[in-house]
Amino acid sequence: MRQRFNVFANVCTRAAGVSGVIASALLINATAVPTAQAADNKITIMVGGINKLIYLPPKLAENLGYFKAEGLDVELQSQQAGVDAENELLAGAVQAVVGYYDHSIDLQSKGKEVQSITQLLVVPGGMEMVRSDLATQVRSMADLKGRTLGVTGLGSSSSFLAQYLASRNGLKTSDYSMLPVGAGNTLIAALKQKRVDVVWTTEPTTSMLLASGEAKVLVDMSSAEGTRTALGGLYPASAVYVQRAWLQTHQAEAMKLARAFVKTLKYIQTHSAEEIADKMPADYYGGNKKLYVQALKASLPMYSPDGKMPPEGAEVVLKVMAAFNPNIRGKKIDLSKTYTNEFVNQVK
Repeated sequence: MRQRFNVFANVCTRAAGVSGVIASALLINATAVPTAQAADNKITIMVGGINKLIYLPPKLAENLGYFKAEGLDVELQSQQAGVDAENELLAGAVQAVVGYYDHSIDLQSKGKEVQSITQLLVVPGGMEMVRSDLATQVRSMADLKGRTLGVTGLGSSSSFLAQYLASRNGLKTSDYSMLPVGAGNTLIAALKQKRVDVVWTTEPTTSMLLASGEAKVLVDMSSAEGTRTALGGLYPASAVYVQRAWLQTHQAEAMKLARAFVKTLKYIQTHSAEEIADKMPADYYGGNKKLYVQALKASLPMYSPDGKMPPEGAEVVLKVMAAFNPNIRGKKIDLSKTYTNEFVNQVK
């Protein structure tokens, strides 16, 4: 290609008297095109805590070779909280995020448009947990007054859910304080140091805290039944979302991503926790594979079977967020722009 263009440039130079400088510039532009195209074909996905079981599908998809099978060059990156991943997406640093669907509603209220293209979880997949030494004093979210609530990040999905649960129990946001503690080891440290009283966490951290006796379950939203009790319906959580502007010009890539993730969800539905764990990196086990498998086995019902938004799921999320979020309350939110089943519906 380069040799053919060289000949072409020389011919043009002799025929039209174009200077050598211009011909060289043309050559540089021509040889730079493949690099630009390669960069455009790469998809970076930011995950809001890649070793959490609620965000298991992207790493599993990578290890199963499903991205490569679709011809995608995917790089997975991780942030401690979904809100940080969201900021990377809005800045254009990444093309997609695996985070909670509720961010798409929050962002629309702020004039930003992102859209979920595959739903990975049908429930939040986590628990509000109380420090064991406070378990007799804090028996529900109503007892949170004057306490400190640990969340992954301010403006994160865990803060959305916590504020709603507190409001359902008659509390105002001024009745308690929130402290961002991240996830995993930083969260556990915050509990041990008594910097937080109640904390939102997910598997495998949940099982680790229960096994060590350091925390007890306050509100369980790891199952459909528990979620309906706490929130009044299913709360679709982890999703693959992108900017709508990107989606409009990358339909083919979105279809490939959706297909890879739906295949991964089907794998989860048809394989045991042990088989799935064997496909994950050893350092995800936290030094205890048996506990990881146990946590994964308990978590399997939270994964979507088909990647579709559950009926009325988006409405439940909007109801939860509108109850306390002043950015959303009273605003017209177009839910049809926050998610689409268009791509997953095409997966055979």
